[in-house]
Amino acid sequence: MHGMKEIIQEAESLPVEERAIIIDSLLRSLNIPRTEIDIEWARIAKRRLAELRSGKVKAIPGSDVFAKIQKRFEK
Repeated sequence: MHGMKEIIQEAESLPVEERAIIIDSLLRSLNIPRTEIDIEWARIAKRRLAELRSGKVKAIPGSDVFAKIQKRFEK
């Protein structure tokens, strides 16, 4: 039986893609996915992507968003 430190060391030695899979799996075990919510989020994401691709909406650069947030909280 591996101890927690050994498990973490072993996981850290894996390629990034495999570590991401492990992280996703562990997070899902803490927050059990609810199918109906996942389906709704996927529907919204597809709609937003279609809006971006069609030009109906324009993306805001992340740097602009973060600058606005920083300015807001500087007060």
